[in-house]
Amino acid sequence: MFSEVALFLIHIVLSLLGTILLLRAWVYALRIHPFNPYSQAMFKVTDWLVMPLRRVIKSGNHWDWTSLVATWLSALVYLVLSAMVLTGSVSMLSNFPMFLLAAIFTVLRWTLSLIFWVVLLQALLSWIQPQSPSMPLLRSITAPLLDPIRRVLPDLGGLDLSPLVILLLTQVLNMVITRTAFSLVPI
Repeated sequence: MFSEVALFLIHIVLSLLGTILLLRAWVYALRIHPFNPYSQAMFKVTDWLVMPLRRVIKSGNHWDWTSLVATWLSALVYLVLSAMVLTGSVSMLSNFPMFLLAAIFTVLRWTLSLIFWVVLLQALLSWIQPQSPSMPLLRSITAPLLDPIRRVLPDLGGLDLSPLVILLLTQVLNMVITRTAFSLVPI
């Protein structure tokens, strides 16, 4: 029972941290105003990890490499702690190079999950409460994903199917990445 609780807590805390770090990198790439209250909350939650790393890893013009490396590190810690709880020992750390590769796949899965939930939230809020204060931020975040699909899909009047396409694509890609990860990284 202890191991189930520990795995649950490891999953929740580190997946949430990784997702917030990914969102921080996404907001940076889109040049969303840093004084937005949502951005400020993200910074407060992740600065303890990002700021020390920023002394070593500089952010680029379009990519917040520091946040991406912090995401990868949180995925690595997530995998190592999960393996330690599941096996009850540290002997599996002899496979540490595999954990390094598996962390990349974990970050990719977290990225797809983030895209899925942000697009779903934006689609639901556009139906339920389009005047929500978070809608401008959600539109800014999802526009680079949805706009290319909107240009390809036929105009159906007031019905926008681009979120549905993104939701389906993220699920299919998540299945492919999970299958690939398990075939390449036998942890």
